[in-house]
Amino acid sequence: MQTKQVPVLWACFLLWKLYIASSQTVYPGIKARITQCALDYGLQVAVKMMEQMAKDIAIPDLKGSESLEFLKIDYVKYNFSNITINAFSLPNTSLAFVPGVGIRALSNHGTANISTNWEVKAPLFQDSGAADLFLSGIYFTGIIVLTRNDLGHPALELQDCHAQVSHAQVSFSGGLSVLYNSFAEPMEKPILRNLNEMLCPIAINEVEALSVNLSTLEVLTKIDNYTVLDCSLISPPEITENYLDLNLKGAFYPLESLVDPPFLPAPFELPKNRDSMLYIGISEYFFKSASFAHFVSGALGAMLSTKEISNYFSQNTQGIGSVLSKIAEIYVLSQPFMLQIMATGPPVIDLHPNNFSLEFPASVIMLTQLENSTIKPIVSMDFVASTNVGLAILGQKLICSLSLNRFRLSLPENSHRDVKVVRFENILSSILHFGVLPLANTKLQQGFPLPNPYNISFINSDIEVLEGFLLISTDLTHETSSKQQPNRHSWGGLNLVNGPWRGQPNH
Repeated sequence: MQTKQVPVLWACFLLWKLYIASSQTVYPGIKARITQCALDYGLQVAVKMMEQMAKDIAIPDLKGSESLEFLKIDYVKYNFSNITINAFSLPNTSLAFVPGVGIRALSNHGTANISTNWEVKAPLFQDSGAADLFLSGIYFTGIIVLTRNDLGHPALELQDCHAQVSHAQVSFSGGLSVLYNSFAEPMEKPILRNLNEMLCPIAINEVEALSVNLSTLEVLTKIDNYTVLDCSLISPPEITENYLDLNLKGAFYPLESLVDPPFLPAPFELPKNRDSMLYIGISEYFFKSASFAHFVSGALGAMLSTKEISNYFSQNTQGIGSVLSKIAEIYVLSQPFMLQIMATGPPVIDLHPNNFSLEFPASVIMLTQLENSTIKPIVSMDFVASTNVGLAILGQKLICSLSLNRFRLSLPENSHRDVKVVRFENILSSILHFGVLPLANTKLQQGFPLPNPYNISFINSDIEVLEGFLLISTDLTHETSSKQQPNRHSWGGLNLVNGPWRGQPNH
């Protein structure tokens, strides 16, 4: 009997392990999709950059010895130094996704013009001068493997590299150059051999340098005085035949307590078969974490004085006088008053097709200052304000704006909505509409930063609100005239990137 129970126990154990593994799956708050269109445009930009960068590549000296049988010389030592690429062209180059691996680069029929100094030594003579070298039939192929490092940066590695130069034509000047040019062709063979041995190591070093550069980009961005945004990779890039997906954390944290919020992101899928270069999906989790982080940081509150309220109402056609007179009718106040509005919980975010709403639970306290400077509360009441969120992309930022949809006071049990309550509700609704929301929108104009490494900007952008996430579809353009470096933020004494900083999530 016990023997029969063993397989059943093992099956239960395996099912439990599978359940635990599935429950610990981490989903992104932001998902970015790079399409073949982006790859093709990136290739155009990269080729132009490579043609310029090639002129600055430090090429090591070519040294060696050769026997020149046609001159009956057993060996000649040579040294080509100060090798400079003057012109470089890759007319037939392509990039393609390799599913599950990375990006394959292929180039044919490349050419290069190179200048160098030369020196030769033989048993009976030595000489030096300058030379021009024309290379043709340059071929290159390799796979750029895309991974993720421990800190959430993208990492690159060049594998399966093969590079070859088919033809070299050398022209000497200086010294006995007239003599050397007459038998330059036999000397081109060792030049080709040495160059072909150098090309892949040079390419591998350049990719490693780019990977190091990527590892210096900040994955934490300070948004304001209360919060930071984590855009680190949570998994290696997902690569298919047609696109590459980057899964980013996409979470806000209070500046002084970098602990995951007490809720998890839900999975979402980006739509396929679109024509844009880049798609960015921003989930409800992104906005909910922003809401939670700002709430626990104490950022969701405002104290409005009579003067400030007057300023906000100055654009209102009804005027501040009528509003204050209504307040005076209810509370018979002669002293200046203040309104303290504070969130009682994180604003509730809902994303549904073509609808982005935010519900703001809060309390309002009307205060007055007595002659002895004592602050005295007059009335306190909870309310819920429901707003619609407008969205736009301005520069490299996602800009949000709020408009009041509904407003309702929360009354204690057994309370009735009498005339005074309704009147006070209308007054507060007006103050929210003309006072608090403009103040909030002013802060929201700072926007949420969108990624723009290496002077890449968004053009032809479109925003859609879908079920559970926001979709940005955009093309890209590269600003070649700008010399701006990748954006890196200074964090003072905070060591946020190079050490274990994140606490455990509260599930």
